[in-house]
Amino acid sequence: MNLPNKITVLRVCLIPIFVIIMVAPFDWGTINLLSAEMPVTHFVAALIFIVASATDWVDGHYARKLNLVTNLGKFLDPLADKLLVSAAFIILVELGFAPSWMIIVIISREFAVTGLRAILAASEGEVVAAAMLGKIKTWTQIVAIALLLLHNFPFGEGGFPLGMIALWVALFFTVWSGWDYFYKNRHIFVNSK
Repeated sequence: MNLPNKITVLRVCLIPIFVIIMVAPFDWGTINLLSAEMPVTHFVAALIFIVASATDWVDGHYARKLNLVTNLGKFLDPLADKLLVSAAFIILVELGFAPSWMIIVIISREFAVTGLRAILAASEGEVVAAAMLGKIKTWTQIVAIALLLLHNFPFGEGGFPLGMIALWVALFFTVWSGWDYFYKNRHIFVNSK
């Protein structure tokens, strides 16, 4: 396994640590970042989420720089993103920080595109790498999640709703990129018998 794929696997390994810190009944007190007050566990989990998310850029950078792009990496990288983002979104719903209907739309798109990618891999014999619109979608989701995990940092829960605005932006790019992916690969449905 090459270095970029090892970094991707590290991202997957950080997911259960993030989840445990977010949902286990630890009481490490609270922290106040500007006007955003939150449990220390949310702050620590948010940092783990941000570090795990940053590995998405790192593995892609090294895969391209060292010419180590592989089909395994093309498969693992978006899967790791989807696992991390889905876990975070589900926790945000559980905590009441995000509306469930928005998260259902986002996660449904992820399942649908993953299914289409599997069909494309089976029928055309190659794993399709993520397009630019999909990468924008992922990063808007990561920003929204980070802001919500950090209790709408820097404005706090009663201030300007930056976290929710970021979530709406993420929802927009999620739906748009999903539509774009299906539209560009519509031949699968037209030519299927």
